[in-house]
Amino acid sequence: MDTQASMGLAHFVAQVDGLGKAILVVLFAMSVITWYVIVTKTMSASTERRRSERFLQSFRTATTISELAQVVQAHGESEPYSNVARHALAVTRHHKRHAPPAMCANTSTDHVMRAIRRVIDEESCRMQSGLTMLASVGSTAPFIGLLGTVWGVYHALVSIGLSGQGTLDKVAGPVGEALIMTALGLAVAIPAVLAYNFCVRRNRALLARLDAFAHDLFTFVTTGSQLDSDPAQLERDDRPLPYARPAHGAA
Repeated sequence: MDTQASMGLAHFVAQVDGLGKAILVVLFAMSVITWYVIVTKTMSASTERRRSERFLQSFRTATTISELAQVVQAHGESEPYSNVARHALAVTRHHKRHAPPAMCANTSTDHVMRAIRRVIDEESCRMQSGLTMLASVGSTAPFIGLLGTVWGVYHALVSIGLSGQGTLDKVAGPVGEALIMTALGLAVAIPAVLAYNFCVRRNRALLARLDAFAHDLFTFVTTGSQLDSDPAQLERDDRPLPYARPAHGAA
């Protein structure tokens, strides 16, 4: 009974050798890094979502390029949508100031399009930060834990063989303790995998919204007016224009 009571995580850590302690330290470091990435990304995502909503509301109310510039200046470059708009406006101003008069308008729109695409790519790279660590932890932590289990089972069987006591009660305790390593590896890997999948899906949704915003922004910057998305107005615009009945076409 006392032997069974002494078995457990504390007893396993106390009697594990150097390699086992190293594996425990690695798993602990992986867990700390994983939860650090999860917490920081969750906080930054919540902050960015609120700031993006405020910017988009201001963007929809802007009717001229000068008003859009004021909105961008108010929100700064740390917000993704504002950063895209800031670069698009900067390229437009640069082209108006320094482009030769003979340069066609298509060249200006190409510059704006490339600037918007470049900033979206940079935002995509920024959003990917930390995901490599989550993927690495999620894929390697179970195997590191399994390595600790194999090493612990090996030492447990060697000790039992040297003692000459191969009964079930003498084998089950040390082997069961060794399985703790596998459980720890899974405990580290599962949050990393779930966080990785959540971040990947969130990044895809954000990039899709950035692409949609880039279309509206490109139209705004190149034409000087917002894209009219009112279905009623679009229906009125699509109605055929009145035309005169031909003089010889009497019914």
